[in-house]
Amino acid sequence: MSLSQGLHQKLLQKLSPQQIQLMKLLQVPTAILEERIKEELEENPALETGEDEGPTDADKVDEFEAPEEEYEAESSEDEFESIDISDYVQDGDDEIADYKLRDENYPEQDDNKTIPHRIETGFNELMLEQLGMLNLGDRQHKIAEQIIGNLDDDGYLRRELSSIVDDLAFRQNIMTTDEELAELVKMIQQFDPPGVAARNLQECLLIQLYKKKEDGDHTDTAIKVMEKYFDEFTKKHYEKIQRGLNLTDDELKDVINQIIKLNPKPGGNIGDSGKGESYVIPDFFIFNNVGKLELTLNSKNAPDLRISEGYRDMLKDYERGSKKDKRQKEAVLFIKQKIDAAKWFIDAIKQRQHTLLSTMNAIMEYQYNFFVSGDETELKPMILKDIAEKTALDISTVSRVANSKFVQTEFGTYRLKFFFSESLQTDSGEEVSTREVKKILSNLIEGESKKHPLSDERLTELLQEKGYNIARRTVAKYREQLNVPVARLRKEL
Repeated sequence: MSLSQGLHQKLLQKLSPQQIQLMKLLQVPTAILEERIKEELEENPALETGEDEGPTDADKVDEFEAPEEEYEAESSEDEFESIDISDYVQDGDDEIADYKLRDENYPEQDDNKTIPHRIETGFNELMLEQLGMLNLGDRQHKIAEQIIGNLDDDGYLRRELSSIVDDLAFRQNIMTTDEELAELVKMIQQFDPPGVAARNLQECLLIQLYKKKEDGDHTDTAIKVMEKYFDEFTKKHYEKIQRGLNLTDDELKDVINQIIKLNPKPGGNIGDSGKGESYVIPDFFIFNNVGKLELTLNSKNAPDLRISEGYRDMLKDYERGSKKDKRQKEAVLFIKQKIDAAKWFIDAIKQRQHTLLSTMNAIMEYQYNFFVSGDETELKPMILKDIAEKTALDISTVSRVANSKFVQTEFGTYRLKFFFSESLQTDSGEEVSTREVKKILSNLIEGESKKHPLSDERLTELLQEKGYNIARRTVAKYREQLNVPVARLRKEL
């Protein structure tokens, strides 16, 4: 075995802490940015908003004393001798302005808007409220709570009863049986909304039909269809159902109408306020001023942040003082660290604001026709690389902005990702957006006869007649992306 020595050259790219902080902030939507800023304000006393009067005496470091454990191990006399605070204690108003995020383009009345949040009873809480109305003993109440805790977001009980029995035995030392659980499940199935605690879709729909029957509705035939012909109904084999139950066309239509009005997800519409996508706060606003598009950033993206004057004053006091012992120098290092962190954060917020505006402005210019007309067929083919080239930003940066931001227009609120699409070539050689093709495909399906829905082959022919060079498998892919079922499942009587 021999040892060898060599010289190798490598090119590495490392992100600075500021760049990492900016990348994280870019991914944060407006709805969460305010919370992120609040966290930074709580962690860093040297950072404050324009609304604050500055730190109180309690916020200051008494006699410039810093936490011993934070600096004692890493501070040295050499460090204390070389403390330079000239960049931190400059007099004048200019110093404050350097670190304030103020943009005169934003109206003052918007600065104090608060983000609205819906407050409502969640699905689990609603179930527990109704459970409290049952006359159950303490033991049965705990078992029923365990059952409710196992309901999924749609209101279904998808776990096996034997698994719940095991959970009760191991976690709560409650011995029970599948039979006892089944009786309690039946009680819970009587709760509102109808259909909760069902084990599958068939049982969910049957619970609702039985409930309607108790209320006086004529659902006997619909119940027979769900009990005996559930698979045929889901596959829309209506002829088999009609022959099996000897139904007329009108009777079959009535049964179908009764069933399709039922709720397949009884728990799905309750307590959505906690879900991230249930409430959208736009990051941008685009207004059409007589053909001229005007872009503004949500004022929450431009907070009024600055360095605390109280911390600057403490550094000035240190500079004017003649006695500078080790404890005071430790405090100065602590203050400098906090001020530097505050500057980094303010700079990251400024860069975030600039990146958002430049990216959205490039998208607005690229898709000008859509923002003026609102017609999806006016969307041009656009990929991340196109915007990256226009803004001189990295593709990954554009992707971070596009994936998590929303823009409000006069035609609705859209995720930025909506405006990106691949291109498709027409017979004339022109490149069009796949979004345009999907819109035309959607219009064809909406205008079809539901008694004789268009097959993928026929849809392909119609698109080709309009000049779009497209294959049948591509039509099928676009149809699936639009969440449109195949022709057989779109058929209606």
